[in-house]
Amino acid sequence: MKGGITMKNSKRHYLWISLITIMTAGLLSACQQNKNSITAVGSTALQPLVEEAAYAYGNKHGVTINVQGGGSGTGLSQVAEGSVAIGDSDLFVEQKQGIPANKLVDHRVAVVGIVPVVNPGVGVKNLSMDQLRAIFAGKITNWKEVGGKNQSVLLIHRGQGSGTRFTFEQDVMGKTSVAPGQEQDSNGSVQKIVKATPGAISYLAFAYANQPGLQKLQIDHVVPTKTNVTTNEWKIWSYEHMYTNKNKHSKLTEQFLQYLQTPAVQQDLIAKLGYISIHDMKVVKDIDGNVTPLKKGLGK
Repeated sequence: MKGGITMKNSKRHYLWISLITIMTAGLLSACQQNKNSITAVGSTALQPLVEEAAYAYGNKHGVTINVQGGGSGTGLSQVAEGSVAIGDSDLFVEQKQGIPANKLVDHRVAVVGIVPVVNPGVGVKNLSMDQLRAIFAGKITNWKEVGGKNQSVLLIHRGQGSGTRFTFEQDVMGKTSVAPGQEQDSNGSVQKIVKATPGAISYLAFAYANQPGLQKLQIDHVVPTKTNVTTNEWKIWSYEHMYTNKNKHSKLTEQFLQYLQTPAVQQDLIAKLGYISIHDMKVVKDIDGNVTPLKKGLGK
């Protein structure tokens, strides 16, 4: 029938309109979901802080902030690619090869202390910096050589993309190469292995080190405390960075980063979880690991 729609064509027309409607609704739903959710990926040293902050902020504002680990290298590469909103890192982006630093914006949210930890059975509570370096270089291979038990040293490293590993090697090893050892992909897995393995030694962010079954080591009789980090008396520490992509920066991302600078996080949550507020630091560290005095706290 000319000038009209046949029953057959009418059904096709209806199905086509329905399909368009469903697709449009799906797109609108996806846009709304993206508007109300972001993902942060990277440093497992920073992960406990970001997770708790994300939970508190998300509940208050009705948004979703997904937090995942994977290591600093993963966080930096994914935020540079634009696949996540935030890349969490213990590293300055310039310290990671292959990442376009000019694409990223640095937001420092905290400082983390890093402490060598051992299985308590080794019988050691203090090492000199030279002894610690010699252990990880493979020159000291039995705990009796540093006053401990007659027990072989087992080295546990973080993976190559780890910011915690980079900081430990920069602040402890300098130009001395580390000896081969087991590699673990997160602070949490290091924690479990050291607790369960006789003779084991590794290093953890402060937030992971206060656990039964782990012995934190003093270095040159300096205790690993937050106060000692602020003055660089405790020398193994790094900034906790949250990087964003210059070209993909949502309003929710900006608002969440602003929340991380509020007293609720910088004074309360950071203290609860064992981090150090950037505003409490009395020294500043550059990308080469050089430390200089700071008259006022960073960011003040």
